[in-house]
Amino acid sequence: MPGETTGEQKAPPAQGDADQLTPRQIVAELDRYIVGQGRAKRAVAIALRNRIRRLRLPPDMAEEVAPKNIIMIGPTGVGKTEIARRLARLARSPFLKIEATKFTEVGYVGRDVESMVRDLTEISVDLVRLERVAEIRGRAKNNVEERLLNLLLPEPPAAAAASENQDAAAAAAQHTKSRASLNRQLAAGELNNRVVEVEVRQTAGAMPFQIFSQQGMEEINFNLKEMMPGLFGGGKGKRRRMSVEEAREHLLKEEEEKLIDMDQVLRDAVKRVEQSGIIFIDEIDKVAGRGGSHSGPDVSREGVQRDLLPIIEGTTVSTKYGMVRTDHVLFIASGAFHMTKPSDLMPELQGRFPIRVELDALGRDDFVRILTEPENALVKQYVALMKAEGVTLTFTSDGIQALADYAALVNERTENIGARRLHTIMEKVLDEILFEGSDLPIKEQVIDEAYVHRRLADIVQDQDLSRYIL
Repeated sequence: MPGETTGEQKAPPAQGDADQLTPRQIVAELDRYIVGQGRAKRAVAIALRNRIRRLRLPPDMAEEVAPKNIIMIGPTGVGKTEIARRLARLARSPFLKIEATKFTEVGYVGRDVESMVRDLTEISVDLVRLERVAEIRGRAKNNVEERLLNLLLPEPPAAAAASENQDAAAAAAQHTKSRASLNRQLAAGELNNRVVEVEVRQTAGAMPFQIFSQQGMEEINFNLKEMMPGLFGGGKGKRRRMSVEEAREHLLKEEEEKLIDMDQVLRDAVKRVEQSGIIFIDEIDKVAGRGGSHSGPDVSREGVQRDLLPIIEGTTVSTKYGMVRTDHVLFIASGAFHMTKPSDLMPELQGRFPIRVELDALGRDDFVRILTEPENALVKQYVALMKAEGVTLTFTSDGIQALADYAALVNERTENIGARRLHTIMEKVLDEILFEGSDLPIKEQVIDEAYVHRRLADIVQDQDLSRYIL
């Protein structure tokens, strides 16, 4: 297997393209980043495609089609979270990962379960706003260039030209010529250090505070300037001197704010949460009861399940952007289920997760593939990191095999944490190279089997030591 693997990075499909992806194509996209787990990829691909199909139905029928939520069962480090995250990125959907244990804190039931919907809505607002920014970025940049030119070369006063008996047409032509010259210099970055005077508006940022309500503890943001405009000068600004480079960044933000309709952004964000939001609930096995006990910690676990139930069934949650319905939000839950099983969940909650897929534990051959095949493979990451400092890092085939062997061996002897063990192994093997960086006397470093053995053999042989280090 090649050591220094390089590949042309493919951008994720645009929103319109994502709507045309078949389940087979969705699985192929996930294969670019995640090794194996074909059953889980197939399940989420069908779930995503069904959402696209639902949006093509008549409104009355679309309203009746509920999402088919999924439970992923498998040990840690096998790709459960990554599958859900990549799926959301592929579909351009708002995505939130939250741990079920957050709702079982000691001393009180935990965070308000509805907060996950509010957090997802915040993510959706940021997502939609960034998309709008990308759409108007060209216009905003053009407006900024015009404003910078006006700062660098203001329009000549008409009265001054008349008083000096200058020919108005000649003065205008000279001004246009000078402006064109400045424009070329500005585009070339030759004026980045020139100082200009920019009017900066005074703004009062949103101030968060927390309140307790019947639903739990919530954080509310409010803007003092909007509530008391007179107190902050009604949006008046002051003039500041800054370089052209700084002014360009400041003015770009102003132009983006002018061109973006935030009211429409908020409406679209709420709609996107309702129609395509994805909430990933990790460690759901931690809130499953054990053996039908009705006392002690199991009471809290069952309470969390009862709180989760209406959100997953479909309810309306109040957010600062309006009411958000969760009827068509896709919920993907995951857990190792070592001590419990899915049937230990409340029957009503089980019924809301009709699709269950078991993920496979990872072995040596999987580790070899994970190190090299995905577009974000660890080997490619470390090669790129060291290349940034002028060091050429080459992984030989036997070196990669040795890394996978040690990861599998440590997982067998200690706690099996799946592919996450590779991060620890790689950091330990490359510790000296990463520390020295550009100071390395030899700029071409080869990671072969012998090098890996030198770095790891003693640690792995001492089982007590390997428990702490690897």
